Amino acid sequence: MKELSYPFDSAYLLKNRRKIKRQLADDGTVRIRKKIAVLGGSTTNDIVSMLEIFLLEQGIECEFYQSEYAKYWEDIMFANEELLQFKPDLIYIHTTARNITEYDLNMKASRAECGNALNRQFEHFKSMWERIEEIYSCPIIQNNFEMPIYRILGNRDAWDYHGHVNFISRLNIMFYDYAVNHENFYINDINYLSACCGLDKWSEPSYWYMYKYAVNPQFIPDLAFNISNIIKSIFGKNKKALALDLDNTLWGGVIGDDGVDGIEIGHETAAAEAFYAFQKYVKEQQKIGVLLGVCSKNDYENAVTGLNHPDGVLKPDDFISIKANWEPKDSNIAVMAEEIGILPESIVFADDNPAEREIVSGQLNVQSPSLENPENYIKVVDRSGFFEVTSFSDDDINRNAMYKANAQRVKVSKKFENYDDYLLSLEMTAEIEEFKAIDLQRIAQLTNKSNQFNLTTKRYTQNEIEKISSDGNYITLCGRLRDKFGDNGIVSVVIGRKENDALHIDLWLMSCRVLKRNMEYAMLDCLVSEAKLQGIRKIYGYYLKTKKNSMVKSLFSDFGFEKISEDIEESAASFNKSQLGQWPCQIKLVPVNAPYFDNANLLIAADCTAYAYANMHNEFMKGKITIIGCPKLDDIDYSEKLTQIIKQNNIKSVTIVRMEVPCCGGLEYAAKEAIKQSGKFLPWQVVTISIDGKMIND
Repeated sequence: MKELSYPFDSAYLLKNRRKIKRQLADDGTVRIRKKIAVLGGSTTNDIVSMLEIFLLEQGIECEFYQSEYAKYWEDIMFANEELLQFKPDLIYIHTTARNITEYDLNMKASRAECGNALNRQFEHFKSMWERIEEIYSCPIIQNNFEMPIYRILGNRDAWDYHGHVNFISRLNIMFYDYAVNHENFYINDINYLSACCGLDKWSEPSYWYMYKYAVNPQFIPDLAFNISNIIKSIFGKNKKALALDLDNTLWGGVIGDDGVDGIEIGHETAAAEAFYAFQKYVKEQQKIGVLLGVCSKNDYENAVTGLNHPDGVLKPDDFISIKANWEPKDSNIAVMAEEIGILPESIVFADDNPAEREIVSGQLNVQSPSLENPENYIKVVDRSGFFEVTSFSDDDINRNAMYKANAQRVKVSKKFENYDDYLLSLEMTAEIEEFKAIDLQRIAQLTNKSNQFNLTTKRYTQNEIEKISSDGNYITLCGRLRDKFGDNGIVSVVIGRKENDALHIDLWLMSCRVLKRNMEYAMLDCLVSEAKLQGIRKIYGYYLKTKKNSMVKSLFSDFGFEKISEDIEESAASFNKSQLGQWPCQIKLVPVNAPYFDNANLLIAADCTAYAYANMHNEFMKGKITIIGCPKLDDIDYSEKLTQIIKQNNIKSVTIVRMEVPCCGGLEYAAKEAIKQSGKFLPWQVVTISIDGKMIND
C-alpha cells in the first residue's frame, strides 16, 4: 500500500488508520501472527494503532498488550497476571526523556555523585530488562532518549557532568553498551528520529501537559514505522535484494543518447556528486549483505560501459544479475529473482521513473521507493527501512559472493544434459554437525528467513535456539555445503525433540540457494545415524502447509516415511496407553524426596489440561514425572513446595502445561519462581492449552 511507504502523509494516516486497517485485513495476505506488549512511560494508544497497520503491511498480524499509563516498570517488576497470560513474543518499552527521574541539577554535586545518579537511572532500566529476560525470554525493543528541550547551562550543558544533555548522552551510551553485549535487545533510536523531525516539534510541550503525549502526534507514524522496521527485521521480513535502474538513477543522463562521456557521475557538478553519493550508499548496502541487481531498459553494452565509468563507485562485478535489455522490467525482475533463488517480493526496485515503478509494483509484489530528486535518493531508501539490521553474521558479509557462486553453478548446469552428472561436477562437500555457539546467530536468522523449504514454519529467537542447543531432550543438526565455486555457509537446520524412543522433527529448513542439491538426503542420513546412537526407534516428521512451502509437501513421503494422518494431533495421539509414571500426582500430596524425582524430566500441569488436550499423555506426560494442581481450587501458593522438589532432587528439565484461563497464571508463576529460587539453571518451557483443546504455543 503506497500510503504506508516512506515518505508518507502522517495526517492522512492518523485520520484514516481504521479504514487502512480494514483494507489490509481483508486483502487476503497470509501473515505471521505475533503478540507484542507495549509498555509506556506516556500515552501509547495512537502508537499501537499506527504500529499495527505498518506491521500488517509488512506481513505481521499482531495482538497487542498495553500497560496502563506510566506503569511500564511496575508491569515487569511485579507480577502482572494479564501480561503473564498474554505471553508476548516481543516487548517494546516506550520511554522518553520525560521518564528520566534521577537527574537533578545540583552544581555542588561532585563528579562521583553525578555518576552515581547516572548509574541509578541505568539500573532502573537494566533491572527491568533482566526481569524480562528471566520471565519472558523474548526480544526487547527499548527507546533511547531524545535530547532535552532546554539547556540550563547553555552549550556547557553538553560537556559539564552536571548538565542534562551530558546526562542523557552518557545514559544513551550505557544503553548502547548493553545492547552490544545482549542478544535479543534492540534500541529504537528516537534520539536520531527526533533530530530528523526537529526536536522542538518532536517534543512540543503542550501535548505532554494536556494529553501526556511525550511525542508530538504529528510524528507518531514516523515513530511507529521505525519500530515496525525493527520488528519485521527480527521476525525475518527484511528485503534481500535491491534492483536498480541506471539512467537518471545511478547516473545523470541517458547513456544511449549522451554516451559515457556525457553522463553525470563523480564530482564535477552538483548532480554528479548526488549520483556518486547514491552509488556509494548502495555499495555500503552491499557490504552488509544486500544483493544488487540491474534492471534497465538499455543495451547491455551501454549498461556495462556506464558501470565502468572511472568516476563511478559501482562496477559490473558488484551485481549478481544485470538485466539490461528492452523487455518489461517486471519480467526482468521475475527472471532475476529466479536466477538468484529468492522470491520477487524480497526485491526492492529503485527507479526514477514513476511509471516504471507503478508497473512493477502492480505486476509483482515488489516495493519501489519514490525517487524524485537525486539529492534525496539516499534519504528515501534509507528511511524506508527495507534492510534494517538487527543481527549480523559472517554469512551476511559473504552473501554476495555466495549468490554469485550460485549463479555460476546455474550457468554450468546448462552444459549438462544429465542432472546427476552436473551435481558430481560441483565436487560438493557437506559438513553436518550439532549446533555450535558460534553458529547460533546464523541458525536463528535462517529460522526466520527460510520460507520455501521449511516444513513446519516455526520461528525461533536466538535465545530459544541457545536453550534448545543445550537441552539434552533435543537432537540438533546444522549443515554447511561447499563446492568448487565456494562455501555456501550454513544452509540447513534440523531440530528434533526426543520423547522416550521417538524423535519428533519440530523444524526442518534449508536455504533457497542450495535447493535441488540433495543436501536434504545428507541431513537425513546424519539425523538417522544420530537418532540410532541415542536409542531412537521412530522418527515423526510434520508438514504444515503454507502459501510458500508447497515444494516440500512430499519430502517425507519421498524419504520413505509412512503417513499416519493428515492431522498432526491425531497422528501423535495414535499411542493410547497411559504415560503416568508415578502415584500420587497431586502437588500437595507428592513427597518432596520421592525416588521418582531423581534424574526426572518434570511436568507441572494444571489438572484441567488432561481433560482439555486429547493427547496429553503421549505429547507431554510421556517420559516425564507428572505433578498436577489447580491454584484456584487449592487456594495456595505452590512455589514453596515446588522449590523444595527442584532444589532437593536432580531434576533435568521442567515443562509447565497450563490452560489459557487467568487462574492458571498462578501455577505458571509458582513454577517459574520455584526454578528461580532453587538456584539451578534448568531448561524449561511453558505450553498453553486453549479452552477448546488446542495448543496455543510452546
